Amino acid sequence: MRLQLIEHLRCPETGQRLLLEHPEYHEDQVYSGWLITGCGQHCYPIRDSIPRFVPESNYADNFGMQWNKFRKTQLDSYSGHPISANRFWKATAWSPEELYGKWVLDVGCGAGRFAEVALEAGAKVVALDYSSAVDACYANLKHHPNLHVVQGDIYALPFVKNFFPFVYSLGVLQHTPDVAKAFAALPPMLAEGGRLCVDFYERSWKNRILPKYWLRPLTKKMPKEDLFKRLQYWTPKLLPVSMFLGRIPVAGSLLKRLVPVANYKGILPLTEQQLREWALLDTFDWLSPQFDNPQTAATVHEWFQQARLEDIEVLKAGHLVGRGRKPC
Repeated sequence: MRLQLIEHLRCPETGQRLLLEHPEYHEDQVYSGWLITGCGQHCYPIRDSIPRFVPESNYADNFGMQWNKFRKTQLDSYSGHPISANRFWKATAWSPEELYGKWVLDVGCGAGRFAEVALEAGAKVVALDYSSAVDACYANLKHHPNLHVVQGDIYALPFVKNFFPFVYSLGVLQHTPDVAKAFAALPPMLAEGGRLCVDFYERSWKNRILPKYWLRPLTKKMPKEDLFKRLQYWTPKLLPVSMFLGRIPVAGSLLKRLVPVANYKGILPLTEQQLREWALLDTFDWLSPQFDNPQTAATVHEWFQQARLEDIEVLKAGHLVGRGRKPC
């Protein structure tokens, strides 16, 4: 943990400032130690350079497992393609020039695919995740001097309010127990004039027929390692079937969606090996989460209005995207 982060951290229970005690340093960072409230009643460990405000095991364990197994898969610097960058800039409608030198909060950072994009633009990124995915994010991006990684709970964010000029949460909120409450935690983090971007799976009849929704009542209860091993076996067998169906004229695009495997053939510029890797990653991502709650455009728009944000936009940009700005 870099020392400059401490002034922006707050106790998630009381909102108090936090004091650093018993620090051990590695190079220019606090490698271990404790963050303690002035009253001494609340303390949080710093472990492996990451301040940690949540239990070691929680409902997002599958994501921790997922991103530590696929630590580099979706990083543009690893794939060789601007897949994450394209999604990030399209969803947010921000520009690299706007982010340069600004504090940016990434809520649900995973292994850091979007944090990498913001860091490359020159932003000071606070990458937060509930799961042990923070370890993958830190391992991937620790060479960036503007990276700050925090393990924390979206329902009790450990930051000073009204601080961040930019906040985003992409591919995350639908996997929380209470999506409305998770969204409501984000606008208070914005500085005056600050901008928020979130995205969701869209709730529609077309998406509800996807096989992941038939299978999840069973698969989400399976031990995650067991599910992963089964998918390691089945994904290489199902992916060619999906690809074959996708080549059928007219109906192919619909038919391939009936096979329970993520198929990015013709969608993303991936090699055959990368297609298999992304298929396993995203099929596990479909079937393992404890929560999966798609949203409608009307609901998302209502949440932005309730938060009293301005310049509200809700649109389809791959996913269902919501954008807004905090009044000055």
